[in-house]
Amino acid sequence: MRQPFEFSPPRPGLDPGPLRAKAGRPRLGGRGGVGRMAGAVLASMLIAVPGLALGQTAAERLNDFPTAARADYVFACMSTNGTTREMLQKCSCSVDEVAQILSYEEYLEAETVLSMRRVGGERMAVFNSSAAAANLVAELRRAQAEAEIVCF
Repeated sequence: MRQPFEFSPPRPGLDPGPLRAKAGRPRLGGRGGVGRMAGAVLASMLIAVPGLALGQTAAERLNDFPTAARADYVFACMSTNGTTREMLQKCSCSVDEVAQILSYEEYLEAETVLSMRRVGGERMAVFNSSAAAANLVAELRRAQAEAEIVCF
């Protein structure tokens, strides 16, 4: 029975190429060698870090707010606080801070609850009385308060 990394002389007529091991040294290629292990490690990294396969940076993975959502936030902020260049800067800063605290999905859920609360009626009462809905809105309010402290 052969040992896993035992030196074996090349078979006649086959050129082992650059992977030919010197006497007494383990062979690095072939079945189950370093190449296969490196491929497995690379594949596991691509699975573990999905953005790596798509060429995304860490900032891109964390910054999931679409441009249109950011623009809507800035327009609403400016319509409330004024339409000056200074307010544009402050509102842009504010949406950036909110995006760092909440994922876009969390932001969207909280905004949906707020818009449903404005509709009113019996069918919308669940948005007023639900603890989960209240928590979503509270998280959004906390993020907006932190953004106000940082940006305004």
